Amino acid sequence: MDDVFRALADASRRELLDRLFARNSQTLNALCEGLAKSGASKSGASMTRQAVSKHLAILEHANLVATVKRGREKLHYLNPVPIHEIAERWIGKYERHRLSALAELKKGLEAKND
Repeated sequence: MDDVFRALADASRRELLDRLFARNSQTLNALCEGLAKSGASKSGASMTRQAVSKHLAILEHANLVATVKRGREKLHYLNPVPIHEIAERWIGKYERHRLSALAELKKGLEAKND
């Protein structure tokens, strides 16, 4: 899970994940082309092909991106499972507590109205 947090800590990598979420199954060329059209990444810095490739390798190592070779092309796919696991482990448990507190508050208020 540490690799996932490290990968998500960078704005450029999050932008690549957003691009794959919007349109899955992209080649390195397609991802670079999308960045070239916008002129720069959301983080404000433009990314070279080499930088995009490096970021994709980090995302792949963290299991956030899966790749499939098709002929000479390498297609990149978003893997949402690690993000879901983070949500379950780190966010979900805090939400459950808050929801339980709200349910108890509702019961208490309903009991006062009876």
